[in-house]
Amino acid sequence: MTNKSILITGGAGFIGSAFVRLLNQGDGSAFGRTVPEFHRTGTVPKIIVVDSLTYAGDLKRLKEAKGRFKFYKVDICDKKRMEAVFAKEKPQAVVHFAAESHVDRSINDATPFIETNIKGTQILLDAGRKHEINKFIFISTDEVYGEIANGKFNENSPIRPNSPYAASKAAADLLVQAYIRTYKFPAIIIRPSNNYGPWQYPEKLIPLAVLKILRDKKVPVYAQGKNVREWLYVEDCAKGIMRILQTGKLGQVYNLGSNEEKQNIDVVKMILNIFNKPENMIEFVKDRPGHDIRYSLDSRKARRETNWKPKIKFKEGIKLTVSWYLKNKSWLLSKYPSAGTGPEK
Repeated sequence: MTNKSILITGGAGFIGSAFVRLLNQGDGSAFGRTVPEFHRTGTVPKIIVVDSLTYAGDLKRLKEAKGRFKFYKVDICDKKRMEAVFAKEKPQAVVHFAAESHVDRSINDATPFIETNIKGTQILLDAGRKHEINKFIFISTDEVYGEIANGKFNENSPIRPNSPYAASKAAADLLVQAYIRTYKFPAIIIRPSNNYGPWQYPEKLIPLAVLKILRDKKVPVYAQGKNVREWLYVEDCAKGIMRILQTGKLGQVYNLGSNEEKQNIDVVKMILNIFNKPENMIEFVKDRPGHDIRYSLDSRKARRETNWKPKIKFKEGIKLTVSWYLKNKSWLLSKYPSAGTGPEK
């Protein structure tokens, strides 16, 4: 990927922007840790960011990389405009983050999820084929596997999504696999676990909890908060995607997880404890339909084949995350009341 161009869809979103910042911070200052291989070799790829800037997109997330990427405000479902971007920029690689990702919203109306997550992916795959890109990284999700009571999902586990969001991502995931098989398309699929960290839109559990606490409101938690998620700090996820982009094998699927599982109720209690707030600020609300009980990933393949492993433990990551929101209170509060009032994940 040295001396090449890379197109990043959803680059103004939560995980996509973390990846763009990682690419653009040659001194590692974006995360204060590992310097990307691109910068160690002195060969930085040209960065093209495509984002439609929906409610969850925000160019403020890319302020650290200002002037070091080219931006297109384009919906990936707009075939004509995406074709024009590919024709003009001629990217050698695509990292596809763009997606509708909020489970609650998908339950209320699945249409945008079908459009963006499936049709948008198909348009990108066809553009990639036409322009003969060298590598296509599709960012899927652990939710395509459905729930698991015991053990862990590996990359060969069956796909059994349970929400409209997860079903739309599973369909796109399978579409990428079909292009790999049918067209020998040079794609890699990545299935990360729950990401958290700075700049996450406050419809997801952790930033929503922080937002509610800052506004001295009750923190909503579904049912009794017993649902288990595997939490991966966004910095570690971005680095994992980078490693797979650099050294992952074409046609393969890679799980990215932290091995750190927490019940939602315990996550909220940890946040309340950081703020020195009482647990009676928790408000248990009616569970959402089809709520998955537990996700858990076996990520040994990514660790073995790309030498990646997460660095940030949840205890440290949650403190870093809360600290960031306190320092960027105005950004978080600006998302209210557009942010959903219910909990996520």
